[in-house]
Amino acid sequence: MGKLTYDSTLGVDFDDRVLAHLQLVIGAKLRRGESFYFSWRDDPAIGDGRSTIWMHPRVSLVFKYAGGRQPSINRIWVDALMSTANSPGGLVLVPEPERTENDHNREHE
Repeated sequence: MGKLTYDSTLGVDFDDRVLAHLQLVIGAKLRRGESFYFSWRDDPAIGDGRSTIWMHPRVSLVFKYAGGRQPSINRIWVDALMSTANSPGGLVLVPEPERTENDHNREHE
């Protein structure tokens, strides 16, 4: 389990694979100077609610991974996450879509 630390005050646990995909999307938005909301469903252990934070280029973020290896990246998932991030509601952590053989071939073109 990795951790996203927001503004040195909020730490949220995410699977390393999820965190790697979030880092790509959040990093792309912030590099362009874009602010946006980021929402996710809370773990049932802390109440099974929903959380939303305001992402801004001036807010400190730390992506801390539990494992030593970079997870493989599913470009289809990155695109899905980026699509939500570019919407008025902001980035929503959506489940990773199933990859088909066609998706795999498209990623390597």
